Amino acid sequence: METLADVLARDRRSDAPALFADGPTTQRYDYRRFLTTAWKTGNLLHKRGVRTGAEVAIVPSPRAQPVLTFLGASLLGAVTTFDPPKAVEARAFVAPTDRLGEFDIAPGTATVGYGTDPENPAHDYWEGGVWSENPTMPPEPTAPSDPILDDGDRQYTHGDLVAGAEWAADELGLTAENTVVVSGRVASPAVLAAGVIAPLVAGASIRLDDGDEDAVAVAEGASVDVSPGFFDRVEASR
Repeated sequence: METLADVLARDRRSDAPALFADGPTTQRYDYRRFLTTAWKTGNLLHKRGVRTGAEVAIVPSPRAQPVLTFLGASLLGAVTTFDPPKAVEARAFVAPTDRLGEFDIAPGTATVGYGTDPENPAHDYWEGGVWSENPTMPPEPTAPSDPILDDGDRQYTHGDLVAGAEWAADELGLTAENTVVVSGRVASPAVLAAGVIAPLVAGASIRLDDGDEDAVAVAEGASVDVSPGFFDRVEASR
């Protein structure tokens, strides 16, 4: 696998569990619904003007919507930033609906709230928009060298995150029978690679657990270090 388009390919759909998150509502996705929703999220963003190299800003939470938005944006070759500043300048901005009022959003930014339907008609509703989208892979081509994530210090490409995911899958000994528990806010490059993309590569399932600290571990099993230096460890293993 070279890009997230390979990880989210049509032939990888199945009835196997893909993601579970507890919260205001319990979220359960099998691989068929999870992959299809990632494509539909990409198509929603594409209709809002997101293209290769565009910035998508996301306010994270331990819910499926930020994860699926990141994946959908990546299928377009867009660059995601998490935890944007209060003054948001991006092609698209995605946040919990009840937090949209905290931000000064630049004109021309497509704004999408998730969790509840925004009262302001200027904001799209993530759940409603994604539900109505075309369930096909977004039209933008992707390449391993395309940057898709910016943490403020550097940009990470499709190739970087897939390599990190494959390394973490090996470190954890992942199989399709495993569940990977992801604690924290699911926003750092290491957590996304090890806690989201690695289980998807292996056909395992993801469980989002709210917590104070970022951590990735197999349920009742091994853990992987997602502290700073994660990608240095990945590179050193090559």
